[in-house]
Amino acid sequence: MAEYFKDISKIQYEGTESTNPLAFHHYNPSEVILGKTMAEHLRFSSCYWHNFCWDGSDVFGQGVFGRPWLQAGDEMQRAKEKANVAFEFFSKLNAPYYCFHDADVAPGGKSIKEYINNFAEITDVLEQKQAETGMKLLWGTANLFSHPRYAGGAITSPDPEIFTYGATQVYHAMNATKRLGGENYVLWGGREGYETLLNTDLRQEREQLGRFMQMVVEHKNKIGFKGALLIEPKPQEPTKHQYDYDSATVYGFLKQYGLEQEYKVNIEANHATLAGHSFHHEVATAVSLGIFGSLDANRGDAQLGWDTDQFPTDVPELTLVMYEILKAGGFTTGGMNFDCKLRRQSSDPADMFHAHIGGMDHLALSLRKAAAILENDFLADCVKQRYAGWSGNLGKAIQNGEHSLGSLADFAAANNIQPKHLSGQQELLENKINRVLFG
Repeated sequence: MAEYFKDISKIQYEGTESTNPLAFHHYNPSEVILGKTMAEHLRFSSCYWHNFCWDGSDVFGQGVFGRPWLQAGDEMQRAKEKANVAFEFFSKLNAPYYCFHDADVAPGGKSIKEYINNFAEITDVLEQKQAETGMKLLWGTANLFSHPRYAGGAITSPDPEIFTYGATQVYHAMNATKRLGGENYVLWGGREGYETLLNTDLRQEREQLGRFMQMVVEHKNKIGFKGALLIEPKPQEPTKHQYDYDSATVYGFLKQYGLEQEYKVNIEANHATLAGHSFHHEVATAVSLGIFGSLDANRGDAQLGWDTDQFPTDVPELTLVMYEILKAGGFTTGGMNFDCKLRRQSSDPADMFHAHIGGMDHLALSLRKAAAILENDFLADCVKQRYAGWSGNLGKAIQNGEHSLGSLADFAAANNIQPKHLSGQQELLENKINRVLFG
């Protein structure tokens, strides 16, 4: 298949003075910040699904992009054509990683045997394309939500045969991820939830999901997969309420089944906002709970109540996200995956590059700004001062279990304590952050 993006060369860093729309203006992969290059800090990844499996359709209209590899024809031949275009794009974008679902790369076929054979054949193709281009796999996963069989859930389905079919997909997707050198394996329970409690057994479904998560850990150890297992939280859509609502909910679930040391979270910005949180909140929560793993970097639309998967442009919020990541020591196996799609009217092939360049530049700028905050960390100084009392004798004694309610009541009366509120200085801190952001 001929080059699809034949008029586009590999994207390079040209700096802020450049007017070339097909160049990076802030993302300089080799620039060193806080001891690591931008490429090492950000670990950018592009997704297979929105870029190469979606033709611009929505619930009100058919596809508008006219991608040739999505036209009717031999399914396996089309899958190989899609792989050619995908790796052409990945290579020219100059990002080191990509991600996929099993259903993105290979047709499911008419039987489970066809699925297994098709996926194995395309795994060979992906391995060859990685060798040719130097691309690496950030993570793989299985699609347990698109097929009609999963209308009532996959792992939480009332039918154990549907559970088994889903488990089979995960088995093969994990094996392929290991073979392709994937650095993580992701589980997203898009249908693992309920529409109505009228026909749902919550205890039964949670038990099924907990046992499945244990099985995944067992298989990881059996095959010697060294990457991280990631759960991607989402509160709703497509189901009314999902069991992986947000990072805190995921942590509670993991604790219930003794899995808190086995899994981390893959946080998506747009999922955070659907849960009523900010992206910053979800990242900080995951870090505080010790389950921070990887990110799907995107954004939603404040006027739309669903997952719009737009490319990230909010530098102020992204700066605070990068600040949390840098404070925590940065990514280990995770990275910044663009789980994003073009707007339906952005129908030129070059728009795919413009979108990713913007996302990469905005995150690179945010990295610089976050590093600037850390170099003179007024936020950390404020927090330390605000909680200083907990480093004193009374605070330490409470934390160490040396007090009961009664002894605290006695202490308060004996010392006639009269504590006064001290300002949290929120507006001052916001002003300081804006001076870093905007000068």
